[in-house]
Amino acid sequence: MNRWVSAAVTVVSFPFGPGLIVVLFPWLITRFREGAPLWPLAVRALGVALIALGGIVCVATFARFTVEGIGTPFPTDPPSSRKVMIGGPCRYVRNTMYVSYFAVITGEALLLSRPVLFIYLLGVAAFVAPFVRWWEEPTMAKRFGAEYEAYRRQVPGWWPRWPRRRPGSKASIPPSA
Repeated sequence: MNRWVSAAVTVVSFPFGPGLIVVLFPWLITRFREGAPLWPLAVRALGVALIALGGIVCVATFARFTVEGIGTPFPTDPPSSRKVMIGGPCRYVRNTMYVSYFAVITGEALLLSRPVLFIYLLGVAAFVAPFVRWWEEPTMAKRFGAEYEAYRRQVPGWWPRWPRRRPGSKASIPPSA
């Protein structure tokens, strides 16, 4: 797949991934109306920050499929590069797209003072976590072998963290980032 086709498919697919999961379904549940009583301003401000951060990470991850992976974000049509995508947000957490969805949904729940969105989030996580564990990870391991296993050992799956540095090295782990 060439870079232009990858970019076009990625742009067209954006409404069907994040658009459905973090916009349409939460809207159907809440109509984006605030709950009563409203939660404290600091809690709602944290919600705005999580929505912004999750949105930025989601867009950055989608862009990396075109820039680094030369593929699409569809699990059934993975990047065609011969290397694991380890740049950008993928340096901090393996499941960047899903983590970004979780951040946005959490942010929506906090901003809107709507606990029902936490229940929705649990439903999304209950679908995504087994999908990643039993389909995506084995597929990646089969496709990329030792490179993916090294990446998997070095970068957490669900809770972002700064990459560790090797003693005496200026390069972050993974070294090919």
